[in-house]
Amino acid sequence: MSPELPRTVKAVDTAQLLELDAEAEECGLNRRHGVAWLSEYADRTAIHYLWPALVHRLEHRPEYSPHWRCMLLLTVRDGQQVFSLLDVLPASFDQLPETLDAASGTEIAHKLMHGRLPTQAEWAERNGA
Repeated sequence: MSPELPRTVKAVDTAQLLELDAEAEECGLNRRHGVAWLSEYADRTAIHYLWPALVHRLEHRPEYSPHWRCMLLLTVRDGQQVFSLLDVLPASFDQLPETLDAASGTEIAHKLMHGRLPTQAEWAERNGA
């Protein structure tokens, strides 16, 4: 039986985002940016948002399966918000504090689903990142 996917948006600061990305890299998870990239291009003063989108499994890495593939609303250094994905271990997601009220979470989820945001890759290509 698979753990239930949380239906909550969590806010993270850039330091927390770097930790989650480093954990994803250490575990060999596919959706990550690289701590060096995030350190250079993520807005250090911004709050970013994670929303679990699907349960992801790695048959060859059962110790990290399942994990959450999260939609990420990432604010980059020029202040623009972009869409990306980040794989997060369930325990790490659960440890993030709940800081958003229901209306704010719904607004961010809607923006991620329907906001026509540029992707992180599109932003990086346009900005030589």
